[in-house]
Amino acid sequence: MPVTLTDLSAALAAGHLTAEALVERCLARIADGDGALNSFVHVHADGARAAAQASDARRKAGAPLSALDGIPLSIKDNLLVAGMPATWGSRALKSFVPDHDELPVARLRAAGMIPLGKTNVPELTLEGYTSNALFGTTGNPFDPTLTPGGSSGGAAASVAAGFVPAAIGTDGGGSIRRPACHTGLVGWKPSIGGIARAHGFPPILGDFETIGTLTRTVADARLLADILSGPHGDDRRAFAIGTAPAPQRARILFIPAFGASPVDPEIAGATRAVAERLVAAGHSVEDGGVFFDLDVFARIWAVISRSGVAWLLDRGRADLGSVDIEAEAGPSVRAMAAEGRAMSGADYFEATDRVNALRTQCDALFSSYDFVLTPTAAALPWPAGEPYPDRIAGQPAGPRAHAIFTGWVNAAGLPAISLPAGFSRSGLPIGIQLVAGFRRDAALLAFAEALAL
Repeated sequence: MPVTLTDLSAALAAGHLTAEALVERCLARIADGDGALNSFVHVHADGARAAAQASDARRKAGAPLSALDGIPLSIKDNLLVAGMPATWGSRALKSFVPDHDELPVARLRAAGMIPLGKTNVPELTLEGYTSNALFGTTGNPFDPTLTPGGSSGGAAASVAAGFVPAAIGTDGGGSIRRPACHTGLVGWKPSIGGIARAHGFPPILGDFETIGTLTRTVADARLLADILSGPHGDDRRAFAIGTAPAPQRARILFIPAFGASPVDPEIAGATRAVAERLVAAGHSVEDGGVFFDLDVFARIWAVISRSGVAWLLDRGRADLGSVDIEAEAGPSVRAMAAEGRAMSGADYFEATDRVNALRTQCDALFSSYDFVLTPTAAALPWPAGEPYPDRIAGQPAGPRAHAIFTGWVNAAGLPAISLPAGFSRSGLPIGIQLVAGFRRDAALLAFAEALAL
């Protein structure tokens, strides 16, 4: 049976496959294999079967809703799906079941796609690994003792293990791209507004966080982007990604390291090999260093994320059942909230001013380059129950060292994609990241697809 969205769509259209058979295959694979991984926290079997029957009836009548009608996918557990639990990895929300779909989920349903279930996340999706006190720890399909990363670790594991052909998640600081990197997938993060959002959980990372996708191919990411993108009255930032040709001779800034922050040598070597392939293909690749102040960005990230957590915990949320999230929060979330409460309005204003300056700086950069190339993550997957690797390339590493290459993209609001770039000697996936200028999403997707890494 096919495994990509592209091939599944063709098989369904030709009548070689039914949605019911596809859903049953996914459910059987989850039952057989997810005990070792813990990627799903809820499987909506009866609802998926009913949706598959309806899809098959539409195709029989010659009226599919889209080319992807009848194809199941997983939904990250910080996105709202009507009738499914939405816990956000928090014990306080263990009984919360929304009565409506968040906007991107509604668009998937309108295209006939089938939400099969919800995937595991760290608490409030604020960590770079995937574990919480409610559902436990998620493992990597390449080695279940290691992490798939986070916060979309459950989503990535569900696709990499072959349970579903695709997943949607969120990316607030690399939360789709790094899990994709650690599991051999394509991780797509659009520009701010590239995928419309509304009617979901409170936006504790502001506009840093976007909806994105995890797929096996860039072509599949493109198919989902076509469904998910476009203007909407409930999100004034939303725009249609559209199409654009890939540059024939791209101007690429290659940044192999960010300052003195360590990079695993196998990752560095794989990324350098991609840069050399790009040169051999006729593209212009220029080596360079990080073009913004890392200390300033670290302060931006701390202020935005910590104040967002404090804001969430301090306000009453009638739409979440007026739960007291802090009462059942873990130590990491409590510590973030305490830091956020110690920050002032002036701190937040300064952070937003520096975000605007970074965005202006990136606009200038992408007037000279088409793309920026970096590793996606600085470290290979580490033990699944540990929040981060404390050593990289033999050097001490702090909590965000493994994630050094991704967060700036979110602050700048830019589109980025993580592509598989080979394996380590121990068989673990390695990924590279390509970043484009604001709203140049279509050109980035076209270029990434043409690379065929």
